[in-house]
Amino acid sequence: MGNDISTSSKKPPAFSIDLEEFWVDPYPSLAQMRSSAPICYVPELDATLLTLRDDVFTCEKKIDVFSSCQPEGLMVQLMGENMMRKDGDAHIVERQQAQPTFSPATVKRIWIGLFKQDTENIINKLRDRDKFDVVSDFAMPVSASALRHVTGLTNLTLTQMDAVSQAMIDGIANYSGDATIENRCRSATQRIDDSIEEMLQSESTPRTSMISVLTQAGQPLENIRANIKLAISGGQNEPRDAIAGTIATLLSHPEQLTRLNSGDVPWLNAFEEYARWMSPIGMSPRRIVKPFVWNGIEFQPETKAFLMFGSANRDEEIFEEPDRFDVTRKTSKSVSFGAGPHFCAGAAISRALIAEVALPLFFKHFPDVALAGEVAYRGWAFRGPISVPVRLNMASDKKI
Repeated sequence: MGNDISTSSKKPPAFSIDLEEFWVDPYPSLAQMRSSAPICYVPELDATLLTLRDDVFTCEKKIDVFSSCQPEGLMVQLMGENMMRKDGDAHIVERQQAQPTFSPATVKRIWIGLFKQDTENIINKLRDRDKFDVVSDFAMPVSASALRHVTGLTNLTLTQMDAVSQAMIDGIANYSGDATIENRCRSATQRIDDSIEEMLQSESTPRTSMISVLTQAGQPLENIRANIKLAISGGQNEPRDAIAGTIATLLSHPEQLTRLNSGDVPWLNAFEEYARWMSPIGMSPRRIVKPFVWNGIEFQPETKAFLMFGSANRDEEIFEEPDRFDVTRKTSKSVSFGAGPHFCAGAAISRALIAEVALPLFFKHFPDVALAGEVAYRGWAFRGPISVPVRLNMASDKKI
């Protein structure tokens, strides 16, 4: 291991993937990479992948080499240069300016009460139905309702919030260069810009929302736009997919669900184990700034490196039987929210929304819910269930 190119170092070995198969299920290929080529160049992605937990955990903090600043990256080109795509003081300043929205104190004092109220309303609309889809009928509106409060974009409907988030997620993961996906993403970002402009002229914007907080901090309009798009891209799809995926997984592991319902295991364990096991955020891209060697592998300037969170969270050297879902597992070494200075700013909001509100309320009011069909997971940069069909075996009380 060292920091300089030497005769003992080598280029990363090539590892080819089938993009469609990788999208359907990346875990077999990631396991092969960890075993035979833990740092490898994937030509189909034109990037060097780091797949071991300790490599990801350590290298993410080396911002002088693995830079988040990516002027030519998909996120910057499509969404603007947000705080996630900045390093050092530039990142710290914008993160601190947004902190009044994301702090645990704000979550406890303001957001969690609104989250509970909205979630109970959503549940009330579902309780008379025999069947519904957890993704579209529960997790999507729960996540979108929360995000409307947090961002301040209350002029977007729940469906619109989900649609613009999905379009941006698809756009920044569009490594195949699909023009249709890019155009859809650009239309979504324009809709967000228009919504921000409307709310900036409104007197009803919540004081602790991102729009208000960033405006009060003096951020220029382009920064406000970029950072709100970041919050939407990370604050809608990932909580939606984590809520729906955790529910689906618990329904297929009834013995573990029993322990959660009884209070023997806290709901936070279920969320954090799911986030390790299925990794809603499976990858974070970096730009290599200077020549560097890590574990004998050369990294060259202006090349791409992907920190594979989804692989790191299933590293056999860190987690026993990593492919097994277990709510009693210690997940402190997982990197589901990142590991360095870019650790997810919305982690406290996600934990509150999912572990304190969505999961316990869902199973409290639907105690006899059961899966009504197959659950298919898709994605590798971002991963979640396409659909989670369920049926209610027994009528619940009609009102909360």
